[in-house]
Amino acid sequence: MGADERGVDAMVRLLLIDDHPLVRDGLRARLGGIDGIEVVGEAGHAREALAAVEALRPTMALVDIGMKEVNGIELTLMLSQRHPELAVLILSMYDNPEYVQQAMQAGARGYVLKDAPSSEIVGAIQTVRQGGTYLSPSVTKRLFRAQEPKPLLSPRESEILACLAKGQSSKQIAEALGLSVRTVETHRQNIKRKLVIDGQAELIKYAVEHVRRYGG
Repeated sequence: MGADERGVDAMVRLLLIDDHPLVRDGLRARLGGIDGIEVVGEAGHAREALAAVEALRPTMALVDIGMKEVNGIELTLMLSQRHPELAVLILSMYDNPEYVQQAMQAGARGYVLKDAPSSEIVGAIQTVRQGGTYLSPSVTKRLFRAQEPKPLLSPRESEILACLAKGQSSKQIAEALGLSVRTVETHRQNIKRKLVIDGQAELIKYAVEHVRRYGG
């Protein structure tokens, strides 16, 4: 379908909001040549973003969540209150369920990760343009995982999870708990299986974020 058939209203007038100029340059390069998307401006902080929305009248804003002073969630709330017609798509390096929920409650229409391929970001923009809501697949996975009841870990597994949250290695955990390294590794595998966690890095991250609920 050509541009004339889609109509002028189908064109996304996109405002890039990120406090890193290099990130904005990269996004402009990635999205500027996409049919149906026009990057109409940039902003590096909230005050500049609010002025740009007034002056440029974008139809969508791609907002970084980790900006200083006024962060992306706070800015999203401001934009939603002042310009309810503006669709806000969060672009973030964080997939924390808490951030996602706060962003959507503030009025965001989507949440996509910065390391997503260009095709996914374009797909998110198209979904939001059509009135839908978009969440990156890994974000959706973590949201579902956060909402599901966690299986009960054994006392020993809880101890090991607490040790992992402190940054201890399997050898250090084995020495602290009087176990063999092989036994600690077996417990780590069982914890990952119960929590449906794939890799070691994700296990450590989970331990740090959630160990309190297991009494660590």
